[in-house]
Amino acid sequence: MQVLVLNSGSSSIKFQIIEMPSETIICKGLVERIGHRNAKIHYKTNIISLSEEKALYSHREGLQAITLLLMDKNNGVLKTPEEVVLVAHRVVHGGNRFDQPTKVDDEVLAEIERLSVLAPLHNPANATGIKVAAELFGHAEQVAVFDTAFYQTLPEKAYRYAMPKALADKHHIRVYGFHGTSHKYVSEKAMDYLNKSSAKIISIHLGNGCSMTAIKDGKSIDHSLGFGPSNGLIMGTRSGDIDQSVIFYLMDSLGMSSQEVNELLQKKSGLLGLTGYADLRDVQTHAAQGNKDCQLALHMTAYRIKKFIGSYISVLNGVDAVLFTAGIGENSSVLRAMVCENMDTFGLQLDTDKNNHPVKGIYEIQKDESKIKILVVPTNEELEIAKQAFELICRVS
Repeated sequence: MQVLVLNSGSSSIKFQIIEMPSETIICKGLVERIGHRNAKIHYKTNIISLSEEKALYSHREGLQAITLLLMDKNNGVLKTPEEVVLVAHRVVHGGNRFDQPTKVDDEVLAEIERLSVLAPLHNPANATGIKVAAELFGHAEQVAVFDTAFYQTLPEKAYRYAMPKALADKHHIRVYGFHGTSHKYVSEKAMDYLNKSSAKIISIHLGNGCSMTAIKDGKSIDHSLGFGPSNGLIMGTRSGDIDQSVIFYLMDSLGMSSQEVNELLQKKSGLLGLTGYADLRDVQTHAAQGNKDCQLALHMTAYRIKKFIGSYISVLNGVDAVLFTAGIGENSSVLRAMVCENMDTFGLQLDTDKNNHPVKGIYEIQKDESKIKILVVPTNEELEIAKQAFELICRVS
């Protein structure tokens, strides 16, 4: 079965065509910097690898560009759309309703769009992906795999907010959690690598969106994101944790509407608000050139991550491994070094040479005497999504 996996992020679309159940990757690619005139498309098969730069101002334009690549006469892997039997979509927010992979119909799509208020940077893009895929691959099954599903194991003390219980229960206000497919995938890979059936793991997913999860024996027990994917760590355009009094001040004293505040904290804050650059690669480049705002932003980002590491070590009562994953986590040796600096009291000691010389697959970057493993674990959300969607189709067919 040919499965097309679409993973629409806030400013990117990852895609793969995977042959299931063999898990053979036929092609893979990435559209990044969506919303800019210098967006980039990367595309790779077993035969060719290419990249191009073009203006892509929306996720719809990005998806259309992907389809043209897949059907390209010279470099494509599909002759007709009918070769794709299943389209599996990453959907960020499933609310209180979706706790497992779900076949998409009009009602499910409407609910995904309704939940956009809780994930305004993601669910609209996810819904667009579903609509465009339904147009281009009309005969294929559409299945949604939800980020929030991995966090159904959070204990009540971790997912409940300290607000009136009746109100929270009535309106389903709680920690939902995000990046679940990534955290699930890399934690399972790490446990296999460590040859442990049970382990205490801190998973650090760093991309345009960022989150951390405390995982015990394969189950999430705490998570940095919450009701929506905007708190916790500093992100590309999102502020992360902020005192709610700031929100009230912006509204009551500065006269901003709730919509304006939401726009400010979701799309104009984070690295972008601190530096003018939403992409960490740009921040690192300008920091190295002496830009003090960019230097401060890197230190603030690392500092926030360090605080969560400390709290999760406490929650887990120790940790076997700290994992770095996703675009920044896998590729920024600079940020990994800043995060692990002065963490000796926890037994966390980075080996600079290993950190600066990446290798293919999972690899260790800690010193030999470090009590805690520090692993770089490449994530593959698309494969995890394909597996869950394929299993669903097999169960119901």
